[in-house]
Amino acid sequence: MIVIRILLVLGGIWLGWYGIDLLLAQNSTDLLSTGRWFLGGIIVHDAVLAPLCAVVAVAARRLLPPRFWPTVAWAAICTLTLTLVALPVLGRSGAVAMNPTVLDRAYPLGFLLAVAVVWLVAGLDLVRRARRKSRAE
Repeated sequence: MIVIRILLVLGGIWLGWYGIDLLLAQNSTDLLSTGRWFLGGIIVHDAVLAPLCAVVAVAARRLLPPRFWPTVAWAAICTLTLTLVALPVLGRSGAVAMNPTVLDRAYPLGFLLAVAVVWLVAGLDLVRRARRKSRAE
């Protein structure tokens, strides 16, 4: 186990060094753009996403029965993760008009289907929890 940890630490150090090397090899314009995106991401997370998640979590805990909390929490996390991963392709609808090979699939449909599957499984989990509770009584 110690050998694996040492290898992981060494791999992490090497990847960090490689990333810094690539970052410093950029020209000044690209470096400033990278810095703005990095700081913008931190600011958007701390000023918008974190407070919004806190408000939604408090509201959900007040509105939903306690037995629903875990299911709704994991479904919401999955939905948020899918949304963040899909944002780059969902926002590129204008690129298709210029070059139809850029986005060669129906990404909005795929995103909606993925979110629907998450919430379908969440609904099935809620039904399972309700049945388990009714049997226990």
